[in-house]
Amino acid sequence: MSRSAPFPTSAPFPTSGAAAPVAVAARATELSKVYGQGETRVVALDAVSVEFRRAEFTAIMGPSGSGKSTLMHCMAGLDSLSSGSARIGDVELASLNDRELTRLRRGRVGFVFQAFNLLPTLNAIENITLPMDIAGRRPDQAWLDQIVATMGLSARLTHRPSQLSGGQQQRVAVARALASQPEIIFADEPTGNLDSRSGAELLGFLQESVPALRQTVVMVTHDPVAASYADRVIFLADGRIVDELRGPSADAVLDRMKAFDSKGRTN
Repeated sequence: MSRSAPFPTSAPFPTSGAAAPVAVAARATELSKVYGQGETRVVALDAVSVEFRRAEFTAIMGPSGSGKSTLMHCMAGLDSLSSGSARIGDVELASLNDRELTRLRRGRVGFVFQAFNLLPTLNAIENITLPMDIAGRRPDQAWLDQIVATMGLSARLTHRPSQLSGGQQQRVAVARALASQPEIIFADEPTGNLDSRSGAELLGFLQESVPALRQTVVMVTHDPVAASYADRVIFLADGRIVDELRGPSADAVLDRMKAFDSKGRTN
């Protein structure tokens, strides 16, 4: 994969005038997540504080078991907190009941997962609009048309997942995440099931969507090349944020990962 290789687009991204002021799309404050009790007690997140700025692409990296997926799940309202705070915009997630959390996830958060999570009985366009259909919302047709064209899916809208390649299925999943114009997209190993070419195309699109669409993207990955597409990389070890890189290169990310021993401490 190459950071400089853009996603091939068939429709232009919209352009904006003056740059929007920096704002925070999501924030964790002293966030902790503990599983089990006694001898089985595991601290997955240990008083993590971090901000994700609007229109910024952040990659989260760390050794297996470092808490990176747990952090994403807590920030996205997919898992509860043991203590601390998690906010989407100005909304405190812990203050919401299950129905309110569901409404927030449908309207303000987009998700992209490694496994695509497409319904096999629905075609591509039905999968793309499914979250809005469930919420009883009509898609913005102009926006939807642009996302479909940009993702190169115009000729595949009536195809079911079994008729699509892995890269095409993941493009459908990304289009679904963007279709409702969410405030933030959480992506968990989105290139894990893709070949290098499809992965590079997907990452290029996510990268370009940040300045062009003012989109906020938070991606969990284990791949230094994938992380190099981000504006910044935060590193977790033993449930804590231990380092951060801005404007990362794949080599710089790899060097930083090598600097952590099994305890997550730098040499």
